[in-house]
Amino acid sequence: MNKAIVILKKGEGRTIKAGGSWIYDNEIDRIEGSYEPGDIVSVQDFDGYPMGTGFINPASKITIRIMTRDPDAVVDDEFIRARVRAAWEYRKSVTDTSSCRIIFGEADFLPGLVVDKYEDVLVVESLALGIDRLKPKILQYLQEVLAEDGVPVRAMFERSDAKIRVKEGLPRAKGLIWMAGDEHDIYKAGETCTYDEGAFDPRLQIMENGVKYMVDVENGQKTGFFLDQKGNRLAMQNLVRRMKAAGEKVRVLDCFTHTGSFALNCGLGGADEVTGLDISDLAVAQASENAALNGLSDRVSFRAENVLDYLPQLNEAGEKYDVVILDPPAFTKTRDKIKQAAKGYREINIQGMKLTRNGGYLATCSCSHFMDAETFRTVIGQAARAAHRRLRQVEFRTQAPDHPILWSGDEESYYLKFYIFQVLEER
Repeated sequence: MNKAIVILKKGEGRTIKAGGSWIYDNEIDRIEGSYEPGDIVSVQDFDGYPMGTGFINPASKITIRIMTRDPDAVVDDEFIRARVRAAWEYRKSVTDTSSCRIIFGEADFLPGLVVDKYEDVLVVESLALGIDRLKPKILQYLQEVLAEDGVPVRAMFERSDAKIRVKEGLPRAKGLIWMAGDEHDIYKAGETCTYDEGAFDPRLQIMENGVKYMVDVENGQKTGFFLDQKGNRLAMQNLVRRMKAAGEKVRVLDCFTHTGSFALNCGLGGADEVTGLDISDLAVAQASENAALNGLSDRVSFRAENVLDYLPQLNEAGEKYDVVILDPPAFTKTRDKIKQAAKGYREINIQGMKLTRNGGYLATCSCSHFMDAETFRTVIGQAARAAHRRLRQVEFRTQAPDHPILWSGDEESYYLKFYIFQVLEER
């Protein structure tokens, strides 16, 4: 069957021409031929020049997500299998694969799909109609590719419960979709299956950088854990370890701690006292459980506090820390809220710098795609001037390599910016 052909307006398609993967509804001039939402279509520029092949969803503002730029490529089973194999081979080369992100959407040329591996459990997040239709085959081939390397898969869990699915005209879905040894057809998209209580525990234990964590794939944020900070957590563990080797006493404040990952890395690095803050009672309970799991409860503790309100109170009380970590949630998920987000980032960095002793270290990051690296850098500089501090940059880092940054027109896959500074009083 011939694919429908989507023709762009003259002068449009700047993002895709620069290497991006998305075509918006207002960039399309016309569509020739018939199609169903989710179908694979060809894309041409206004003059007939082939731009690529992708799947279409007229219900979404991102109407087309490009799968390939090769005009002769056929998106069939072998095409999908090759994409999956390439994603896995890349991870084997760049990271510890015991727990990692195996598929990262556009950066792995499988737009709209995330697959995270937590030991022998795969957690799947599908955010686009077209990839949802391809998901059964992708999961089948992924299991086969892993099996070829002797990597077992015990279960697969669906975490396609993000609000963005509603914009794609898709229902939000969460639940177990397959367990090893069961005859249920794992490869039926959108279906979940039920099991007797106790057959599958959504709370799993993983280890990263020598730290043990309990991960809740059912109720945890995103797919259960933030794998993207793996290298940054290790950087903080190593910094604290070097400080201790130099004979320093190390007191750490970890803000927006979630399940305690940065705090626990600092504890494992030898910190004398670590305090983790999070507004969520559930997160604090999970973090405390993780501290106990690692035998660190005597030095690593957690408090349920609104960080934005609590940091000024600590400053007013004259508290000082040797290491302060700021890992806030994304303050903006849209371009039109950047100014408001910048104000939030600026304020917490002012407070964090003031809480850091002279010569101590501040780790600060932004996980918002729309808070680009240059804007974030500017905001940190403004905070330093307002706090009357000088910053000596130790390191600039991004997301872990299993969350690869694909250089493209809009840098869709680049979102995490992570700085480590030494904080100095003005001199």
